[in-house]
Amino acid sequence: MKSSPDRSRAGSARRAGGSAGARSSTASPRRATRGATTEPLELARRARAGEFPGSLYLEGPSEALKAELLASVRRAWSARYPETPPRVLRTAETSVEEILALYQGASLFSPRDLILVLEIEDFGRSEKRVAALAAGLEWPAGESCLLLIESAAESARKTLEPLRAACDARVVALPPEARALLAWGALKLEEAGLTAEPGVIESLAEATDGDALAYFGELSRLTAWAPPGSRVNADDVAQILRPAVGAEIPDYVAAVAAGDPRLAGKRLGRLLAAGVSEGTILFSLANLVGGALGGWRRFHAASDTLRRRRGGSDLVRALDAVYRAEAAWKGGRADVVALLEQATRDVCGAA
Repeated sequence: MKSSPDRSRAGSARRAGGSAGARSSTASPRRATRGATTEPLELARRARAGEFPGSLYLEGPSEALKAELLASVRRAWSARYPETPPRVLRTAETSVEEILALYQGASLFSPRDLILVLEIEDFGRSEKRVAALAAGLEWPAGESCLLLIESAAESARKTLEPLRAACDARVVALPPEARALLAWGALKLEEAGLTAEPGVIESLAEATDGDALAYFGELSRLTAWAPPGSRVNADDVAQILRPAVGAEIPDYVAAVAAGDPRLAGKRLGRLLAAGVSEGTILFSLANLVGGALGGWRRFHAASDTLRRRRGGSDLVRALDAVYRAEAAWKGGRADVVALLEQATRDVCGAA
């Protein structure tokens, strides 16, 4: 059952920590700030302080940052409302009616819910569903928080714009820069009840080459490994880091596919230091390019990235360069490390 406008305004005021009287007395529940963009870290800090938006639209290309932000919000919610665990829905398995029933329905048993709706872009195939959900967001009830999460896309999905505008807040998750990564590290340690000696977070960011996915993963390992209330230091970081962070084939081919010769070169060195064979590296390069040309592929996402970045004729030349490097290696005609470095640059497209 839908709530009245007065009840909706009161619920919105409670979420913000204010009183209903502090809100506008206009008949519409919409606020001028709806759809305003918020920084991911700022939202996480507000959630830690107990401030949750009534509705939030989360989008952007950095899936790693989205996952970390959602984890931070869920931890903050569970700490403040342990009696109501978060609820996760997928658009393929739910409906607009079910989402709004959870969001608008307040009962004695569940006065508030944290509702995460994944893959909201699936609703974008129907203008009616988008319009219905956007209209329902105008009339919240109780103190529930609804998070609509859009998967990464190459371009903005215009059909979802009504949902972005209807939400109380909007976050665009872009790949975090170095300073933001350090701030996230400090917040994550704080959430775990840990402190760090100077330079510890910086060393972790440097070890992961500033890659958000690797960085957040190692931070999670650190917070799980260190005793609560302890002060982590450089020795702790050395204990939890893998023998060579980034010394995995998928990390290497991802850097090559993205056209980053500096990062690809560093990861190549780590592969060799970790004992990965030259033949395995050359095979992975050939498979990466061959997959981009439409052949069998192990690295689906990386091959797709490479195909979008380079044209067909460039890919053919890159594959030829890999085959020539392999022939020179097998014939013992050149230093294998030099051959791998050159093949890496050729596939990256570096001059």
